[in-house]
Amino acid sequence: MNTKDVILELRNKNGMSQDELAEKVFVTRQAVSRWENGETVPNTETLKLLSNVFGVSINTLLGSPQKLVCQCCGMPLEDEMIGRNADGTLNEEYCKWCYADGTYTYSDMDSLIDVCVPHMAKEGFTEEQARAYMKQMLPTLNYWKKYEELSDNGEFEAFKKQLIDEINALNIEGMPKLDKLNALVGSYVNLEYRLPGGQRVKFLDDGTTYLGNQLECEFGGDRCFGVLANMDFILVCTYGEGGSNPELVIYKKR
Repeated sequence: MNTKDVILELRNKNGMSQDELAEKVFVTRQAVSRWENGETVPNTETLKLLSNVFGVSINTLLGSPQKLVCQCCGMPLEDEMIGRNADGTLNEEYCKWCYADGTYTYSDMDSLIDVCVPHMAKEGFTEEQARAYMKQMLPTLNYWKKYEELSDNGEFEAFKKQLIDEINALNIEGMPKLDKLNALVGSYVNLEYRLPGGQRVKFLDDGTTYLGNQLECEFGGDRCFGVLANMDFILVCTYGEGGSNPELVIYKKR
């Protein structure tokens, strides 16, 4: 698909007139018309604005000439998987699990491999094959090549340790000590809880990346503890297989 077709399709999909789109990206209606007729292509700064308006990558706006791959974990990138900068714009180098709101979520390869291996095992890899592949592939990616330059001098890891200490200090009965927090996208963990009054409520944003983990209950049984947190809150819940019958244990503002 060419850029002219992509812009036309996205504008119609979002219910915008040419005038409305022109106003949002600070050009004239005639400029939008020329894009959609294939006479011109938006410049780099305008492409950034269009990316923000439509919530798609610049790569998509240009007709997907490249196959985007996360430069931290190697995952092929679709628009809905792309991480965001602190200002909300898309960062086409990273997935939202590895880069969220301007923050890199992994500081060592082993932690990233530990998270990726179970998912790869579901795709037909053995654990040994998955680990060997990741250890060979990760050093070729830009993030790990430039890690010292991109790292935050341990600030994010210190923040995760602080969160872990706060969560363990809650001393929730039956929940084992937490020792690790992973990046988890809201849409995968945004469970719906029933409140005492009968209302059902979700506490998370599907598009936001949080820190969390799943823990087996010390008392046995088929229910697990789910832990989620960010700079603003700590949430602990229990649930059955596949997130069924979730019950909120604690929701605490930080």
